[in-house]
Amino acid sequence: MKGMVFTEFLGMVEAQFGLSVVDEMIERSGFARGGVYASTGTYPHEELVGMVATLSAMTGVPVHDLVNAYGKHLFRRLAASFPQYVERASSAFEFLASIDGYIHVEVRKIYPDAELPRFTHRTSADGRSMELEYRSPRRFDALAHGLLEAALAHYKEPGTVERVELADGQGSRFIVRKPA
Repeated sequence: MKGMVFTEFLGMVEAQFGLSVVDEMIERSGFARGGVYASTGTYPHEELVGMVATLSAMTGVPVHDLVNAYGKHLFRRLAASFPQYVERASSAFEFLASIDGYIHVEVRKIYPDAELPRFTHRTSADGRSMELEYRSPRRFDALAHGLLEAALAHYKEPGTVERVELADGQGSRFIVRKPA
């Protein structure tokens, strides 16, 4: 997993809980690198999972809620850092439809060794709902959920995001619905 994902997570934890919680979380997690991540480096995703679990134990906030909140935070940070990806879309659905065919292609230009999840999509005939199938061996479904909710918020579009785990256990189907 790219180091930028780690550095943004640490930034979110510091903003929400303070630097002393970041330091304690890193110390309790016990990883050899001691919380030092270069944004362009690649690190085992298990370290992020471990930090989230440690933070959950420290704060009492469920893991799912922390990862979902991180997804929202990450979307805002990515939109600020790479505005060209969100500015080219005029709606959340247009943006979401471009994840695999455009955004992930561009991400691979910056980070050729990035291990990205796969998203496929289908929009309903009336244009009020979109199904996105998320597949990743790392199973950050709650992160994807937060990213999708943040996309709706970014485009100021009301809507809901429902998650259904895929039968094969390799991801989730997200149903994004706009109100009638």
